[in-house]
Amino acid sequence: MGAKTETPRERYRAQVRAEIKKHAWEQIATAGASALSLNAIAKRMGVSGPALYRYYAGRDELITELIKDGYRSLADRMHAAAAEGADVRALARTIRGWALEDPHRYFLLYGTPVPGYHAPDETTVISQEIMTVLLDTCVREPWAPAAEEPEAPFAAHLRDHRAWAQGHPAPPAVLHRALSLWVRVQGVLSLELAGQFAGMGFDTDAFFEAEMADAVK
Repeated sequence: MGAKTETPRERYRAQVRAEIKKHAWEQIATAGASALSLNAIAKRMGVSGPALYRYYAGRDELITELIKDGYRSLADRMHAAAAEGADVRALARTIRGWALEDPHRYFLLYGTPVPGYHAPDETTVISQEIMTVLLDTCVREPWAPAAEEPEAPFAAHLRDHRAWAQGHPAPPAVLHRALSLWVRVQGVLSLELAGQFAGMGFDTDAFFEAEMADAVK
């Protein structure tokens, strides 16, 4: 059977939802996610506030949609890089490139939580794809610790505390290295995108490369 054809009503609904999200991102860029307002978006679109609630039940549903779009965008980018044979340093560059394209999107996903908002489990499912790609790549790296090598204390801890890895079969030592790399990437990006390196006089590209080289040696 062929793909289902959208009705004009469904196409219109998708277009309106896309326009709402466009205005939402503009609002986030101007005032931050905590100030997101469907009524303000409705005013920008020239419609009543209640009219928008036919497309999103409230602020939290809209934020969830934006978060899902963000994670989906990064996960797709990671999958594509991995399919082209990227190693973990190339994956780190992929994450950084994605973050630099839209810092507000990055901070919605990885920055300070939005007050009063609690992300549903469906966002975690998509975000887990990103970690899975990283773990899959780490397992194949020549520096990946062998299963028989002695485990550092925290790696041994991860043997029984690996829920975050969602059942990935990587040995604890690899989980430790992958987690360390992930934290290092996020730490550098958070500081860079917040402007903390501005005026310090060093090459941020070179610093990122040095940090990633040190993380996987």
